[in-house]
Amino acid sequence: MQLFYNPEISEETKEFELSKEESKHLQKVLRKKEGDTFHVTNGKGWLFEASIQKITPRTLQAVVLSSEKRHRKMYSLHMAVAPTKSNDRFEWFLEKATEIGVHEITPIICKRSERKTVKKERLQRVLQEAMKQSQRTYLPVLHPAVSYEEFLEMPHKGLRFIAHCHDEEKMELKRRIAPDKRITILVGPEGDFTEEEVDLAYEKGFLPVSLGESRLRTETAAIYACTAVAVFNTR
Repeated sequence: MQLFYNPEISEETKEFELSKEESKHLQKVLRKKEGDTFHVTNGKGWLFEASIQKITPRTLQAVVLSSEKRHRKMYSLHMAVAPTKSNDRFEWFLEKATEIGVHEITPIICKRSERKTVKKERLQRVLQEAMKQSQRTYLPVLHPAVSYEEFLEMPHKGLRFIAHCHDEEKMELKRRIAPDKRITILVGPEGDFTEEEVDLAYEKGFLPVSLGESRLRTETAAIYACTAVAVFNTR
């Protein structure tokens, strides 16, 4: 199944248009014609089957034939991750996290962050493509980048963890997880969190967790955490 994306569709929608980019793919790549069917999601859990009504050079008009709401597991995972120096590596994290099933992502700017800005529009496209490729119907929420301190001041319900490399006793993440819970996990930059940042997280109720014996890159650590939470909640 080839999946397309239109955030404006809802369960009440009868007719809609695809964006120029999505229409071009249907016409030029898949060679779809009027009367052909395709599948589209709004990124909010709904999967629609639609039929092409009219094709123009700039857009494609379609009617909804059927709709289905796909429900998520009860848990919710929010990953707060420092952007990597390489854009490609951070985009790889976004892609794989979407495939695994992350719910929210916030880029956090830390003391040792080598990259202080992110292009949200580009990252949003990465998430959309990953959602369609993996045939998921929920688009992760990408929050604007914020400073580490700002993020900790925000309210975070449920379980809260920080994955750092400082020498101290830490319980493995998979032993900290509880089923069907809201979970927030902090993953720092290549140079790790500072001692002050770790202490601040503890003050805000975050617990230290281990992601194994190896020292992992930022994006690898984040994917490890996503996988551990997803696997635990699908057992």
